Amino acid sequence: MSLSNIKTIRKLTSDEIIYEIKKTKKQLFDIRFKKATSQMYKSNEIKKFKRKLRQLLTVQQETKESTSIISN
Repeated sequence: MSLSNIKTIRKLTSDEIIYEIKKTKKQLFDIRFKKATSQMYKSNEIKKFKRKLRQLLTVQQETKESTSIISN
């Protein structure tokens, strides 16, 4: 997924959101590792992946809250 849009993230299933969260965390780790070892990296990617991760986690939390409200 390229630069994420919140509308496209909301269309994902819960399994797809979990997969995207894991993938984004891995990408963020890899970039931080490159930074720590003085390898070439694109500094704007840190901001991009952090933003994407925050959006994914927010949507995941919203879906958890909405399902708990429905079940009660």
